[in-house]
Amino acid sequence: MRRGFFVPTVAALGFAFLYLPIISLVIFSFNSNRLVTVWAGFSTQSYVNMVQDPQLLPAAWLSIQIAAVSASLATVLGTLCAVALVRFRRFWGRTLLSGMATAPLVMPDVIIGLSLLLLFVTMESMFGWPAGRGMLTIIIAHTTFCMAYVTVVVQSRLSDFDLSLEEAAMDLGATPLRVFFDITLPIIAPALVSGWLLSFTLSLDDLVIASFVAGPGSSTLPMVIFSKIRLGVSPEVNALAAIMIGIVALGVLVAAIMQMRRRPA
Repeated sequence: MRRGFFVPTVAALGFAFLYLPIISLVIFSFNSNRLVTVWAGFSTQSYVNMVQDPQLLPAAWLSIQIAAVSASLATVLGTLCAVALVRFRRFWGRTLLSGMATAPLVMPDVIIGLSLLLLFVTMESMFGWPAGRGMLTIIIAHTTFCMAYVTVVVQSRLSDFDLSLEEAAMDLGATPLRVFFDITLPIIAPALVSGWLLSFTLSLDDLVIASFVAGPGSSTLPMVIFSKIRLGVSPEVNALAAIMIGIVALGVLVAAIMQMRRRPA
C-alpha cells in the first residue's frame, strides 16, 4: 500500500516541478502589471506590446530562419557522416572522423564558441571570408554542433538496418541510387525527422555559441531575451514565451492524434 502511494506522489511532484513554472509563466503573461510577479488583473496588453516591440519579433524571425537552415544542413551532413561510419567500416581516418563527429556532444559550448570565433577571425584576415560576423557565421556554427546529434541519431538507426532489403532490391535490378531513395531513405526517415527537430530545437535555444559568433544586427531571440532579463523579466517576454509554448503544445497534440490514428484497431 505504501509503495503504491509513493510512486504516484513522486510522479506528481516531479511533474509539478517541471510544469508549474511554465503554467505560471503563461498566467502572468496576461498580467496587467508591469511587475510580472505581482498579479494586478487580467489584460492582453503585453501581447500588444510584444507585437510592437522593435527587438523581439525580428529576433524571433531571425532565430527561426537560422534554426531551419542549420537543421537542414546538419541533417544532410550528419546523415552522410552516419552512412560513412556504418556502411564503410574500414577506411583511412575512420577513427578520427568518428571522434570529430561526437566531440561536440561532450565539449562545452564556451569552447566551441571561442574556437569558432577564432576560426572566423583567422579566415577573414586570410581569405576575406566570411566578411564580418552575422547570420552566416551563426548558421555555420550551429550546423557544426547540430551535425553531431544528427550523426548519432541516424547512426543508431542504420546500425539496426536490415541489409537484405537493399540486397533484394539490387538483385531485382535496382541501381544503388535507386535503392537509397526507394528503400534506405524511407526506412531511416523517422531518424532524419528526429534529427532535424532536435537540431532545430538546439539551434533555436542556443545562447552561448551564438553570442561568440554573432555580430551587430544579428542578435538571436535567446540573446535578446537574456539582455532584457538583466533588468527584470518583462511581460512581453512572458507573452512571447506563452505563444511558443502554445505552438509546441499544439504540435505535440497533433503528433499524438496522428500516432493514435495509425495504431491498429
